Amino acid sequence: MTSKKLIPLAEKLRPKNLKEVLGQDKIISQNGFLGRMIKDQRLSSFILWGPPGSGKTTIARLVCQELKVNIFEISAVFSGVNDLKKIFLEAEENFSKDQKTILFVDEIHRFNRSQQDGFLPYVEKGIVTLIGATTENPSFSLNSALLSRCQVFILNKLIDENFKDLKIRAEKFYQHKIPLNSEADQHLISICDGDGRYYLNLIEELANLGTEINIIDKEALLKTIQTKALNYDKNADQHFNLISALHKSLRSSDTDAALYWLARMLLSGEDPNYILRRLTRFANEDVGLADPQAIQNSIAAWQTYDRLGSPEGELAIAQLDIYLGTCPKSNSVYKAWSDVQSFTKIHGSLSPPMSILNAPTKLMKDVGYGKGYIYDHNSENAFSGQNCFPDEINRKQFYFPEERGFEREISKRLSWWNKLRNKSLKINDK
Repeated sequence: MTSKKLIPLAEKLRPKNLKEVLGQDKIISQNGFLGRMIKDQRLSSFILWGPPGSGKTTIARLVCQELKVNIFEISAVFSGVNDLKKIFLEAEENFSKDQKTILFVDEIHRFNRSQQDGFLPYVEKGIVTLIGATTENPSFSLNSALLSRCQVFILNKLIDENFKDLKIRAEKFYQHKIPLNSEADQHLISICDGDGRYYLNLIEELANLGTEINIIDKEALLKTIQTKALNYDKNADQHFNLISALHKSLRSSDTDAALYWLARMLLSGEDPNYILRRLTRFANEDVGLADPQAIQNSIAAWQTYDRLGSPEGELAIAQLDIYLGTCPKSNSVYKAWSDVQSFTKIHGSLSPPMSILNAPTKLMKDVGYGKGYIYDHNSENAFSGQNCFPDEINRKQFYFPEERGFEREISKRLSWWNKLRNKSLKINDK
C-alpha cells in the first residue's frame, strides 16, 4: 500500500468533482459540450486535446464518476496489444449483458496506426466508448477513421488566475502560507507554462522548506527550483506551429516577433539546420528578387553555422532572421513559376521555333533548323526582338515584378526590353 507521504501534492489536490476543475469552463460547464453530455446522461467517444497539466485525466475520470460508469484506464506509453485484447474481450462480455464499457487511453497518440485501427470495430459497434487524452494535434497523431468517430474537446493552458486558485488550495492543505513575494510569485507562474501539475510540484518543493523561512524573492526562488523545459516536441504540433509563426512573422516584416519565435525554437532544442533550411526557403519564396542578396546571405549563414556550431553559430541564424525580416518582400518569382508550370501543362510538348534551334548537321540545316536566327549581339542594344515562344501560341507574361527593392530596377529593365521588342515588331510588320 502506498504511503500518503509519497503521494505528490498534485495527486492529493486532484479535483473531486467537475466544479473544482480550473480553466476549462467552456467544455465542462452546464452549457459546455461535456456538461450537456452529463446532463443528458449520455456518453459518446471523445478526445481531450490539451497541454500537459491542463486536467485531461482528471476530467475523463470525473465525467465517468458523474455518469456512474466503470472505466478502464491505460496509458499508451506502458500498454500494448495484449492489454487491449483483454479489455476488448471483457467489453464484448459486458456488451452482451447491456453494460457499457468506457476505455480511457492516456497519451493515445503513442499508439501506432495499426494499434489505433484495432479500436475501430469496437468503437463503431458501441462495444467500447473511447476517451482519449493527447498533447498532440489529433489531426496529425490519430487515424482519420478513428478521429471521425470521436468528438474532439480542446483544453486550454491554465492562466494566472487559475494558478492563484491552486496556490490558495495548496496553502489550505499545508495550513500555512507559501512565502513568495509578488515578483517571485509571478515568475513561478510564468515558468510553469500553463502546467498546473508542474506548478503544484514546485509549490510542494517550496512548502518542504519549512514554515520558518523568510519571504522568498525571485533570486532565492531560482536557486530552489528547477526551470521547466519549454513545451516542445520536434515531431509534434508545437514544431509546426512555431515554424509557421516564424515564417509568417518574417513575411509580415515583424522582425522582433521573428526573433522571439526563433529563440523559442532554438531554446527548445530544435535542429538549427531545419530552421536554416526554412529561412533559405523564405529568402527564395518571400523575398526573391526584391533582394537577391537574401539567398546569398542565407547560404552564408548556413555555412557559418556549419563551421561554428552551437551556440556561437546561432548568432549567424539570428543575423539572418533580422536581415530577412527587414528585407523588401516579393513572391513574384514564386507566382511566375506556378503560373508557367500550369500554362506548360495545358499546352503540352510544343517545339521551339525553328529559328532558335541549333543545326550541327547538313540535314538539319536543309530542313530549316536555325533559319532566320538573329545573333542578338550583332543588333542595336544587343537586342533583336525575335520571338522565342513556340509558333503555335501567343506570347504570355508570367513574371510581374513588384515595385519594391531591387525589383524596381528589374521592372525598368523589362519595360525597356518590351519597348524595344514592340519597336522591332512594328518594323517587321512593315
